Amino acid sequence: MKSMQELEAIRQKAKKAMKVREGQENAIVVSVAMGTCGIAKGARDVMMALVDETAKRGLDSVVITQSGCAGFCEKEPMAKVHMPGQPEINYGYLDANRARDIVARHLVHGEIVHDYVVQLPGGEDRA
Repeated sequence: MKSMQELEAIRQKAKKAMKVREGQENAIVVSVAMGTCGIAKGARDVMMALVDETAKRGLDSVVITQSGCAGFCEKEPMAKVHMPGQPEINYGYLDANRARDIVARHLVHGEIVHDYVVQLPGGEDRA
């Protein structure tokens, strides 16, 4: 289990790695559920993989944030992707490799990674 200092270091690293621009209308926003269940199932690793992969690819218009409990504990770790002009996509059962895949396929190429979707727009549950 990571200490509070280690968690703060991760948070600071994430803030430094991403250029979060307030009011950026065309930003792609990725929100990682960081409630207790998500953290216990590996949400920190998912968050860091998203931050690292977007930084490595120079995706300056991507904002990585965190949220609280998503309410689907059994589907954690989860992340939500919102691309301007498109519905939000909820991904679940994530790990660091799946997070990198989402960056490569969804954030870079605009391809929804259906294998990881847990809830489609309109509320249809995939799990």
